[in-house]
Amino acid sequence: MHTSAYILGAVAYAPKVITIWEGFKTYLAERDFAIDFILYSNYETQAEAMIAGDIQFAWNSPLAWVRTERLARAQGRQAGVVVMRDTDIDLQSVLVVKADSALNNLADLRGQTVGFGAIDSPQATLIPLDHMQHVGGLQPHKDFSVRRFDVLGGKHGDHIGGERLAAAAMLKGEIAASWMIAKNYRAFANEGLLPAGATRVLDSTGLYDHCIMSAAPGVDAAVSQRFGDLLLAMDWNDPPVRALLELEGLKQWQPARTEGFALLERAATEQGFYDEQGRIVAQDYRY
Repeated sequence: MHTSAYILGAVAYAPKVITIWEGFKTYLAERDFAIDFILYSNYETQAEAMIAGDIQFAWNSPLAWVRTERLARAQGRQAGVVVMRDTDIDLQSVLVVKADSALNNLADLRGQTVGFGAIDSPQATLIPLDHMQHVGGLQPHKDFSVRRFDVLGGKHGDHIGGERLAAAAMLKGEIAASWMIAKNYRAFANEGLLPAGATRVLDSTGLYDHCIMSAAPGVDAAVSQRFGDLLLAMDWNDPPVRALLELEGLKQWQPARTEGFALLERAATEQGFYDEQGRIVAQDYRY
């Protein structure tokens, strides 16, 4: 019988992460589900810790889930999923150009320089590169030049710093276009980084999902179910709960699903980021 707290892993991409998980720890303790948490500086170490059994649950980026699932499968084991945020379902990335750009479609980017986020950003690098290859028929470094804006490797783009730098470079004319997740395009417009009317969307990726609460191989299904049920029961109309949900960027937890990671799965393999056993094969990745 498990008598101590279950350990949850999370990546410290910003100071608010401590406040978030302290809040969830209190919420769950009030409902007789004890957790504690360990903060990691990067998702790669967190994935390895989950497979080693050091943590029972992890708040994973989509790329961290891909690695966790592959590492587990390589050992003949299976990682589990618990819940995901309503704001992490059916997302898109957009390719942004200046409003007066002569570019009208992906084909026009042949011979141009395109801006991306960090090397490990699903939304600003991996999925966009996959889109340009499979939808646009454009091979990176051959048909177009890639300019990455690497910020805080190992955070899997959670900090959005690379997207912000790429957007600024596009606006200044240093690159022809830049990729970013659609919600950041709106955010950059609201904060004035991309002034109203100064840019337009040239193209969009297919739909994909983002962060997901994961369970380590071997975690009892009933425990995982209990954890998920408590999160699903969080009520936006309860003021203390609402404050916590707002801090974590959601209104309602949703049951987890994995089909929304198909584009990222393909991208991680074809672009040589992870192999099928979950080993890191990207030569210039630093975390």
